[in-house]
Amino acid sequence: MTPSDKLGRELKDLRISLTDRCNFRCNFCMPGGQEYEFFKREEILSFEEIARVVRIAKRLGIKKVRLTGGEPLLRRHIDKLVSIIREEVEDIALTTNGFLLKEKIKDLSLAGLKRVTVSLPSLRDDRLSYIVGKDVKVSQILEGIQRAVEVSVLVKVNVCVVKGINEDEIVDFIEFFKPLGIEVRFIEFMDVGNLNGWSLEKVFSARDILQAISNRYRIKPLEKAKKGETADRFSLEDGYAFGIIAPITKPFCGDCNRLRLTADGKLLTCLFASNGYDLKKLLRSGVDDEQIESFIRAIWESRVDRYSEERLELLKKGIKPKKIEMFKIGG
Repeated sequence: MTPSDKLGRELKDLRISLTDRCNFRCNFCMPGGQEYEFFKREEILSFEEIARVVRIAKRLGIKKVRLTGGEPLLRRHIDKLVSIIREEVEDIALTTNGFLLKEKIKDLSLAGLKRVTVSLPSLRDDRLSYIVGKDVKVSQILEGIQRAVEVSVLVKVNVCVVKGINEDEIVDFIEFFKPLGIEVRFIEFMDVGNLNGWSLEKVFSARDILQAISNRYRIKPLEKAKKGETADRFSLEDGYAFGIIAPITKPFCGDCNRLRLTADGKLLTCLFASNGYDLKKLLRSGVDDEQIESFIRAIWESRVDRYSEERLELLKKGIKPKKIEMFKIGG
């Protein structure tokens, strides 16, 4: 039976971070100039342990698995993991910065990957390099996207919009990806973690994003396909659809059905969590699947998280909870 939390939200999705390492240093996630301490190899869950969690989570109603990082494509033989968990769930997706996608997407597709989301904050080489803290050409990311399309993997592009950095490219993204039939989702700059220098003044809101697009196109809202979707979707007159994810100005905690598993085996019930539950210790203690299932169920059924709905009130009170960094969680 699928468990519900204290606010009546059913468990549906599992997001699994495969590594806390990344080959980029994006200033809205893992900014350069910081000293980072990464998990040791023995601290990270093995593919067999991850597959076991997926198998057990399936009993609890999990229907979708998304692989994240850090940068998940840094995890060696990731296609083998996809092929293993493909035996348990059909809907397997991946979130990536796209830099290594062109090399790995064919094997991932053959293993059973259905969907990939590429985070791309700019279509300009100099700006992209500045944002990600590395000399990168946009064409290197686009090549991976093109290869994904060629092997029939569904692609979406995520754009984190930061005021004063890239809000002037919103229409550029629409016009670039519309002819390709690739959906773009614009994301409000979030206060995940503690290192990215977030402030409300840097948030380019969903309303601002819509206005920027409306200045060029006539748009209409679309209904959400299913409960728990994070994006509000819209279409242009020609039918092209795009999305906006607005955790700051239009929080969607009320529909959140996602459980997160970190690379070192912690279960998190919120993207903005301050701590997690040690599943790895249980996995390596020799207990049976039923005990692990009960552990996960109990965590979900006690869940009350709704940080995005509480954020502004906390800010007014000067309360800034210390949160786990995004590269430790995955998006």
